[in-house]
Amino acid sequence: MSKPVLRGLVIAAFFALTAFALVPVFVPRPAFIPGFAPPPDMWPRTVSIAGLALGLLALVLAFSRPQPEDEPIETDGSSRARMIGRFAGLVVAFGLFLALLPYVGFLVATMALTLAIVLMTGERGYKIWIAILCFGGPILLTLFFHSALGTQFPKGALTKPFGF
Repeated sequence: MSKPVLRGLVIAAFFALTAFALVPVFVPRPAFIPGFAPPPDMWPRTVSIAGLALGLLALVLAFSRPQPEDEPIETDGSSRARMIGRFAGLVVAFGLFLALLPYVGFLVATMALTLAIVLMTGERGYKIWIAILCFGGPILLTLFFHSALGTQFPKGALTKPFGF
């Protein structure tokens, strides 16, 4: 089995598991939803189904394109230990995001996570773009989802007095 086929299968399986097993169990759906309010499981289900569709698309493209055999893979020269370290750093960053969430709220925790992920890529040259992405991006997304869709985000114990 080639890597693109395996990649498509893993992506499709992950999002199918999320859409059809995890979302129905872990996202409660109230018996009555007033007016035009979307149900709480709408966005997790939408993202999961979109991910499933993209995984299936990757699978179809993997079968439709001929894959060259034994083509050398170009990397940035990182060793296996360094790549494992990067993955561990990502896991730690997401763990810290989940740990910070109850204390500083969704907005500040998302800013910290975005900054950590961008810095882990090694990018340091575009400081203004990094600041816009890490601080402006979460603010704009939070404003959009709050005002356009009425989505409520968790407020942290430390940031509740400030309103974010």
